[in-house]
Order: sequence, then C-alpha cells, then structure tokens
Amino acid sequence: MTLLPDAGPLITLAYADALDLLLKPGWQVSIVDMVLFEVTRNQTPTSERIKRWVSQHEIKVLPTQTLAHYRANPTARRNLGEQAIQEVINQFVLQATDEKMVLLFEDHAIARSSFFVPDGCQKISTRAFLIFLEQKAWIENANAVERRAIQAGRQFSQLRFP
Repeated sequence: MTLLPDAGPLITLAYADALDLLLKPGWQVSIVDMVLFEVTRNQTPTSERIKRWVSQHEIKVLPTQTLAHYRANPTARRNLGEQAIQEVINQFVLQATDEKMVLLFEDHAIARSSFFVPDGCQKISTRAFLIFLEQKAWIENANAVERRAIQAGRQFSQLRFP
C-alpha cells in the first residue's frame, strides 16, 4: 500500500506538528514532486517543517513531467499539483501491479468525481484519514489533531469524504 498525500494534508498535518501520522499505518509514503515543490517553494509557516520531514524520513519523491514542464515554462497555472498526482496515478495503473494506492487530499478539485481514481486506488480526505487512525487506536483523538492545526493557524478544509 502506498499513501500519496496532496499539498493540503501535508500543510494541515505540519500545522498540527503531526506529519508522522502519515507513517502510522506502516504503508509506504510517497510524494509527487510537483506537490512537494508547491509546499516548499515559498517560505511559509510549514514549508521548512515539511522539507525537513521528507528528508528525515527519506520519503520517496515521485518525478513527473508536470514539474519538468513547469520548470521549463514557469507560468502561473492552477492545479498543477492535482495534474501531477493524476499523472502519477495513471502511471501506477499502467504498471498493472497488485499494489494499492491511497490518495490523501483536502482539495475540492480532487473530491470531484471528474478526478479519475482507477481500481486499486482510493481517495480519502485528511479528516477521514484521522478518523481511520483513531478507529485503529493509532491516535487517541482525531479532533484533537484537527484542533491543533486550526489553533496553529490552518484554515482546515470542511470536506468530509468519504
């Protein structure tokens, strides 16, 4: 199983000082290069924390043509992280392995049914992931993690999916 977080969950968990929760299920955690670029290219309250966490835990960074294209033509375009994630998911499907992938998100663009998630892949919101961790008794209280992020300044998504 591979856990693939989008930018929103990384930022929320960094605000809550809880990035290690991504490791709780024991799954491989990978980050799409464009997503990592998006959350670390500018100085933000969480950018250095995320960069350090990825380095410290040797998180696998998945390369995409989306980031390569952006670097060659750095125009201000929206949803490049989502496009890069879709690119990685498409590559994953073409590999035709028995491996499963969980896409962790907070973005409404990913929540829409038009974001293609094939068999073998699942998408869940940060909130649903935290509830999953609580149900498995890997964390004491999902709401407490949410509260820490909000108290630290995160405007946490109201998405409740699934």
